[in-house]
Amino acid sequence: MSSDVFDVAVIGGGLHGLSAALQLSRAGKRVVVLERAWVGRHASGASAAGVRTLNRDMGELDLALESMEMWHNIGLLVGDDCGFNAHGQICVAEHPDSLSKLEERVSRLRGLGYTHEAIIDARELRRRVPAISPHCIGASIAPDNGAADPHRTLAAFRRSAQAAGVVIREGCDVRRIEQRGQDWSIEMDSAAVTDSALSGSQAHDRAPTSTLVVPFVVNAAGAWSGRIAAMVGDDIPLDTKASMMIVSERLAPMIEPVVSIMGRSLSFKQSDQGTLVIGGGLQGIPDLDAETSAVRMGVLSKGARAATDLFPCVRDIRIVRVWSGLEAKTEDMLPVVGAAVNAPGVFHAFGYSGHGFQLVPVVGAALTDLIVSGSTRRAIGALNAQRLMATPSAEVAA
Repeated sequence: MSSDVFDVAVIGGGLHGLSAALQLSRAGKRVVVLERAWVGRHASGASAAGVRTLNRDMGELDLALESMEMWHNIGLLVGDDCGFNAHGQICVAEHPDSLSKLEERVSRLRGLGYTHEAIIDARELRRRVPAISPHCIGASIAPDNGAADPHRTLAAFRRSAQAAGVVIREGCDVRRIEQRGQDWSIEMDSAAVTDSALSGSQAHDRAPTSTLVVPFVVNAAGAWSGRIAAMVGDDIPLDTKASMMIVSERLAPMIEPVVSIMGRSLSFKQSDQGTLVIGGGLQGIPDLDAETSAVRMGVLSKGARAATDLFPCVRDIRIVRVWSGLEAKTEDMLPVVGAAVNAPGVFHAFGYSGHGFQLVPVVGAALTDLIVSGSTRRAIGALNAQRLMATPSAEVAA
């Protein structure tokens, strides 16, 4: 059988694309991943890799809870623990009104039957995070949450996908998608990315053909997913995020959980290498056409200030590097996961708005359900594309 015959084309070589490709291949589908640059080039490679159910929106909470179970068994999926450490995630309250909001959320969750979050007082907070500032008065916590190593995770998903038979074509730019009977014709331009941008085996896997015909397409193109969706008739408004991160010099171990603050932009953790990784959603300047983003140092300083307010002991440490990555943002900050509205056989997985890393295993499983079985039991109902489209249409794209 020709190696150019595939059942599914996954557009986008980030973690969500790789997860879908891996699980579809294991379900018996012949899968190709089409990546314009290289695997993990944008959001997946720039992620803080939080594995979090804490403070999740109700629209994705059930999905995130299932994904958490998968993270605790991630080695069964990709043969590696991905550097996942479940030391908990904690959202700190600095003031009584902030603590009240956290208590109200936990109470509301308990009333709905959810028990994954709890409130801890100042004493327990300091027991778990001894370096925390004494002005902090309590927190909410999800004890089984944590963080992983994004680059180790990318390597594990890529390695497992290729071992399962997935073909990965890097330097492959999708320019046009058209319906051809029951199938989809994908026109590609492999010259869009020069050989200097690729190296080693990446260059060898560049697309040898300009057109591919498949019955199923997965749109996991990240910040560019809106453009891919438009090619098949789904006009889904998307904005772009350029979330910034700070990494410090290596320090002696000082913190195990991932810490955030109620009402402020901060995500604070220490990697296995000893570096502090500081984020929280502060935004740089995105440039979608140039496929790059710029760091705004003045804005990033707010994250540094929040970090030193909570952890006075880090005021004199050295910053080693900063960066930002491009990702898609939806109006309601929830992703789009599920079938296209106007294109039978096309499925979307994008718009994670800064919190998609934890959902990687379960979204790949949900897409596999939809393509292999035609439906899924997984909780993606609130993540449909129709909710964002001005005039949803049931018409099939011509």
